[in-house]
Amino acid sequence: MSAATEPMGDPLAAPDVEPDIHTTAGKLADLYRRFDEAVHAGSAAAVERQHAKGRRTARERIDQLLDPGSFVELDALTRHRSTNFGMQDKRPFGDGVVTGTGTIDGRPVAVFSQDATVFGGSLGEVYGEKIVKVMDYATKVGCPVIGINDGGGARIQEGVVALGLYGEIFIRNVRSSGVIPQISLIMGPSAGGAVYSPALTDFTVMVDETSHMFITGPDVIKTVTGEDVGMEELGGGRAHNSKSGVAHYLGSDEEDAISYVKELLSFLPSNNLSEPPVYPAPEPVAGSISDGITDTDRELDSIIPDSPNTPYDIREVINRVLDEGEFLEVQELFAPNIVIGYGRIEGRSVGVVANQPTQFAGCLDIDASEKAARFVRTCDAFNIPVVTFVDVPGFLPGTEQEWNGIIRRGAKLIYAYAEATVPKVTVITRKAYGGAYDVMGSKHLGADVNIAWPTAQIAVTGASGAVGILYRKELKGLEGEELAAKRAELQQEYEDTLCNPYIAADRGYIDAVVPPSHTRGYVGRALRMLSTKREASPARKHGNIPL
Repeated sequence: MSAATEPMGDPLAAPDVEPDIHTTAGKLADLYRRFDEAVHAGSAAAVERQHAKGRRTARERIDQLLDPGSFVELDALTRHRSTNFGMQDKRPFGDGVVTGTGTIDGRPVAVFSQDATVFGGSLGEVYGEKIVKVMDYATKVGCPVIGINDGGGARIQEGVVALGLYGEIFIRNVRSSGVIPQISLIMGPSAGGAVYSPALTDFTVMVDETSHMFITGPDVIKTVTGEDVGMEELGGGRAHNSKSGVAHYLGSDEEDAISYVKELLSFLPSNNLSEPPVYPAPEPVAGSISDGITDTDRELDSIIPDSPNTPYDIREVINRVLDEGEFLEVQELFAPNIVIGYGRIEGRSVGVVANQPTQFAGCLDIDASEKAARFVRTCDAFNIPVVTFVDVPGFLPGTEQEWNGIIRRGAKLIYAYAEATVPKVTVITRKAYGGAYDVMGSKHLGADVNIAWPTAQIAVTGASGAVGILYRKELKGLEGEELAAKRAELQQEYEDTLCNPYIAADRGYIDAVVPPSHTRGYVGRALRMLSTKREASPARKHGNIPL
């Protein structure tokens, strides 16, 4: 077959006439007929209903995802074995899921695509076995596996067997984690046990208004708790991208979602023993850093506002450091006070973690900590260097954060940076206060190269808080303008003395203080130097991350 939607060959011209399977021509015609039935397993009415919802069929999605003509199908002629509830009378080829291999941009991938036009996409024994087989194949050959999810959960008619196959899929998700990239596309409903396989994969992509994920649906919630909630509000793509953090990208439509997955794969290696694809550097890398400075680089010299309390968009910094300003953001709608995503420096993939001063002043909170921690660990698993941009005034204060576990959950980010053995380069652009300075890829957590801009403020706390503690006695009894003037004087003295990068540089905690316009050159050279980095961890079964 040249495409998932094309039959292997021409079926009989007269479909009502059974081929003579005692002849070679008849055997071939019989094969073509079977494959035609597999390709058209869903009824025309079911396909029309799928299209009416703004969704493509399982095979159409595969054709859109893979390079033209690259799809090789597996298990097209399998059929379920169930005899319960009259199931023996309906045994379509393929059993409701299309599996196989192909290429994306010429690189091998494995794929399975659930077919909502056959049994509603519900998972039975054979259906599950097909997914298990293609997952095992992907792990064996070391290629990414992409799951296109659009199903109705476990097939009730097959009972516990269906549940058992979910378990078989889950254990393969876990065993493949950190070995091959696993990507889930949610293209329709995904409910009950079906949501946990996507949750175990590295990236989950949803489509606005046409895909849903939830453990229990609105009807069950209404019955048990009395809460009235719609499907979109409960488990739609926007809810999981902005509230729960389950999803990593919200596609405007299926085409946009698939396009994102293709771009995402361009930054990832095929497996944990290989390197991400390398592209030619857009700028010359020979010569001195000064010789390579561009007009775009010089714009960084004026990007930090004079007032430390004035925000700026950290993406403006990221885009000027990455090759050609190309940045693929991950989880853009969730925890916007931290920015994560992929780009390239000198043609090589990097993962970027950056505080966002326009949101909560760049403070770290529970969601931001977990978002960044998962991303750093993903980069570490797949040999992608981590570049961190720091402008953080501290952790977000408040009872809500404390009671919901900022201590335990914020510690995940510490663990992730300390555990990572890939090259780590950190750039402090402005504030780096208190424990948040340590957490954000500091030298103390094992970062390899740490640089700071002259605008960096590295201290235990900001000037206002420090003055209130250090000069409590001097300020006691002062009021009005006199108090304000004295506070301003003391704050200025504190900032001049401590809120700068030079004390950290004096201690070697900062390797260099550089003009912002030199950042791209410094980071590029650091990553080149670190390309042969080798770091071994102590022998152990695994660490105990504060989950």
